[in-house]
Amino acid sequence: MKPIHLLGALPFIGIIGGIFFVNRVTPYVLGMPFNLFWLVMWVVLISATMAVIYRLDPANREEHTS
Repeated sequence: MKPIHLLGALPFIGIIGGIFFVNRVTPYVLGMPFNLFWLVMWVVLISATMAVIYRLDPANREEHTS
């Protein structure tokens, strides 16, 4: 398995696996219960992770020759 595939699996593990460990209402973070903050944080991190994967993917490094 390539490291890029592991990087793509990280958000899945963070949301699905982490929700069992952060399943509590308190403390409040940015006015949200911690569980909701965890999910919102991962939505933002998924976007950042997918941007990194896009940059690292060799298929996106095509050089256009004229």
